[in-house]
Amino acid sequence: MGDLTAPNVYSIAAHRGFADALVSGLIPRYSDGELGLAKLTLLLPSTRAMRIVTEAFIRHFGANGGQGMLMPRMAVVGDLDLDETLGSLLDPLGASDIPVAVDPTHRWLRLAQLLAEELGDEAPGSAGLMRLARETAMTMDRLLVEDIGPEELLKDSVLDLLGDLSGHWQNSLHLFARVQTRWLAELEARNALDAASRRNRLFDHAAARWKSTPPQSPIVAAGVTSASPALARMLKVVALLPDSAVILPDFDLSMDDAVWEELGAAGGSAADDDTPFQRGDAITHPQYHLKLLLERMGIARGELQPWHRKGLTAASPDRTHAISSLFLPPEASKSWVDLPGDKRRLSGVRVMECANPEEEAQAVALLVRKAVAEPEKRVAVVTPDRGLARRIVQHLRRWHIQADDSAGEPLSQTPAGRLFLLLAEVVSERAAPVPLMALLEHPLVRFENARGEWLSNARAFELALRGPRPAPGLGSLAQIAQDAQVGEWWDEVSAILSPLDATKESHGLAALLDLLATAGEALCGDALWSREDGRSLSNFVEDLRFHADGVGTRITPDDLHTVLRDAMETVAVRPPYGGHPRVAIYGLLESRMSRANLVICAGLNEGSWPSTPSTDPLLAPAVLRALGVPGADFRIGLSAHDLAGAMGAPEVVLSRADRDISGPAIPSRFLLRVKALLGADLIDKHREVEAVEIARALDHGATTEIYSKPEPKPSAEQRKQRISVTALDRLRSDPYQFYAGNILRLGDLDGLDAEPSAAWRGTAAHEILETWHKTGRPIAEVASEVLQQMNAHPLMRSLWQPRLMKALEWVEGTVKAFEGRKPTKIEEWGEMEVRGVTIFGKVDRIDSCDGKSLAIVDYKTGGPPTGKEVEAGYALQLGTLGLMAGKGAFGGPMGTPEKFEYWSLAKSDKSETGFGYIATPLKEGSKRSGILPEDFLPKAQDFLDDALDRWILGDEPFTARLNPDAKVYTTYDQLMRLDEWMGREE
Repeated sequence: MGDLTAPNVYSIAAHRGFADALVSGLIPRYSDGELGLAKLTLLLPSTRAMRIVTEAFIRHFGANGGQGMLMPRMAVVGDLDLDETLGSLLDPLGASDIPVAVDPTHRWLRLAQLLAEELGDEAPGSAGLMRLARETAMTMDRLLVEDIGPEELLKDSVLDLLGDLSGHWQNSLHLFARVQTRWLAELEARNALDAASRRNRLFDHAAARWKSTPPQSPIVAAGVTSASPALARMLKVVALLPDSAVILPDFDLSMDDAVWEELGAAGGSAADDDTPFQRGDAITHPQYHLKLLLERMGIARGELQPWHRKGLTAASPDRTHAISSLFLPPEASKSWVDLPGDKRRLSGVRVMECANPEEEAQAVALLVRKAVAEPEKRVAVVTPDRGLARRIVQHLRRWHIQADDSAGEPLSQTPAGRLFLLLAEVVSERAAPVPLMALLEHPLVRFENARGEWLSNARAFELALRGPRPAPGLGSLAQIAQDAQVGEWWDEVSAILSPLDATKESHGLAALLDLLATAGEALCGDALWSREDGRSLSNFVEDLRFHADGVGTRITPDDLHTVLRDAMETVAVRPPYGGHPRVAIYGLLESRMSRANLVICAGLNEGSWPSTPSTDPLLAPAVLRALGVPGADFRIGLSAHDLAGAMGAPEVVLSRADRDISGPAIPSRFLLRVKALLGADLIDKHREVEAVEIARALDHGATTEIYSKPEPKPSAEQRKQRISVTALDRLRSDPYQFYAGNILRLGDLDGLDAEPSAAWRGTAAHEILETWHKTGRPIAEVASEVLQQMNAHPLMRSLWQPRLMKALEWVEGTVKAFEGRKPTKIEEWGEMEVRGVTIFGKVDRIDSCDGKSLAIVDYKTGGPPTGKEVEAGYALQLGTLGLMAGKGAFGGPMGTPEKFEYWSLAKSDKSETGFGYIATPLKEGSKRSGILPEDFLPKAQDFLDDALDRWILGDEPFTARLNPDAKVYTTYDQLMRLDEWMGREE
């Protein structure tokens, strides 16, 4: 294939289709009679690439009528981003003189211990420490991949920067240096290496072996673009071997020399006292990392040769020219003004812009559905947005197309992983209602054993559990289970979860994992481990437990959920590959080297494609630059190269949504370049409109008539209800609410772990006052006891309780100051018959004034009703209670009600404690408004009779929002479909 002096380095243009073009060229060059390609060794970047090339061989043999051929030997150099190990060719048994690699999990846990020792009292909690250890390991790998040892942190170019760095970066640098020094000393004592270091040693080992003793069979490195120094050295040796070659993907041979120079030095011409990467380097360009690789291989751009074979899915050569023009660096981009048509031709490329991610996923699914209807047409969806990928997968199921998302999903989001995290959350949150019920009702629980009965009990328990959070732990839940009549079921649950509830202090991580695994098996049986996510979870737990036990890692139970969630986020669970043979969904890493007839690049928004560059949390950008590590923007160039490769397909759709889940989204800089290259006169011809229009219309039903205001008219038998004094207010202000609550019996459910509502605060205040009135104990003591028994929400205790105590202090002082007035009835129930209808209610307090008249008191935690509300008949409670008291509804003749008072516990400038005041709807004393005392009860009677005549004993409809000015609850707004008719009434 070449001689020993000239390197054999080739480039496959983007439009040719890398894998298919590679195979088309390898077969005629290396096939050898009956041995086929067996003598050839292919070095590929990842196992995913190995599968893609294998499929390309199968397609080639099938298209040419071949009956089969021996395949070449394939070995992977291992993709660090995919956490892949090297193949046996590069890691042979003969390399035993190279120390073993330390396990990444062991390193992570041990670094956490070293950080804790270095930080001392300033160390964060378990979760923060584990996160910092992971970031430290990533920074170490980032340096090791570049062959940068810890001693380089002490070179002059780094030390000279210290004075210019902020205190934060200085502290981070010192901490990193100390921890790395201690860690490397431990590795040396164990005769071990970090995985990245060992990988470099193995690359150098292979390069030295092949250089000294060239292999008898050819070696071809295809699609390897990593620019790490050790790998570059090995690739250079391969390029110089006889009959061997290095084949690069999407290397732009048509780029002008001036543009190539504008990319920057890429470490090639920097002086000894300069940093390898200069500020002016175009590291976001898709060719920059390839230039960096060539510089480190010591190969000039002019030595590259074009690969003249093309694949089955090759596009027009004009596409490569357009892609080259598309990604021109800033100065060269000025040439767009005079760019000839053949340099900007993007025929076959369409731009699709949707309103939101859901619409985008639907439109992409439609494009896939249309493509697979054509025989033999293959389609690939490429997106770094895993949420969008999941949406697309679900939409494709509408047409029974099972698509595999080869990038997988994080273990934490799979059913098995989610259940394991819920168990950890139950530990961390001390059996808080939300994680507890999510655990008990998880689909894997009792998956194969009486699940229906289990769910019935769980749902009954959940109804009883709703409301403010009970006391921490399982102990306080037993009574709730008894009240829900699921005591036996709860005994079983408690027996499973009790070992988790007992973990309150710092524990060994290995012991905690044992407890979680045992509880998970008790709840789910084999279903927890039986599927691919369960097997991945099993491997994760066993690995973490083994190393946590060896290192002696201890964490606090409060941080268990966070620690496990962060660790599980890094584990990808990939499908078992049983989906549609002509449909693939890839992430950016998995898409490299792949090709299809139609490629849909989705999620082209800033922050997604390209992703937002993340600054190294431990080493300042200036330090990394001085060390010779590519900056944070380096990955933008890799993302651009991924897009350039994808755009080489015959048919390409570039898709984005105007909004994402967080709000308006900014189009990707790459997409903006495409639109700018096309120009205003061509962009409309390249828009994909049909799929978007169909997606918008696909789920639209027929237009319905405007919903009218509800006016239900129940039967006379349904109308005749017992009416509480509080329901009477709702009846007159919003009859529909009375209808929904009292006739339909639709109550409002509290949420799980709900924040204490106004009703909850009222219940607490009334119980405190009732106990104080009846026992005479100090009101502060009573309040503390009641709130403790009600398991007051922590926020409630810290914010509301101090205000409540001041208001209760005012109540206590006011009652004690009474002369000739004495509370006689406290929280007393009563009822009366009015025209055959029972009116019932509870009076907060009735005071006897001089033994003749009565004062009706209603406690309010907020503000009382206004005088206008009382006069309009929307706040009848005091008057109705007065009518009941006058008829002896609360226990025998007591006197004539003459005073009607609201005792508010709200803030007041007139109160000595700052909280509490008395308001009355009566016009008495110096008040200029209100109802005259002698008219109050007659008016209450009139309002009562009017309500009975119209709705209870009459036939008037229970109209929604009959009185818009009245204060009403929003409980039934959805039921009455308020938003559909409010404001449209005639």
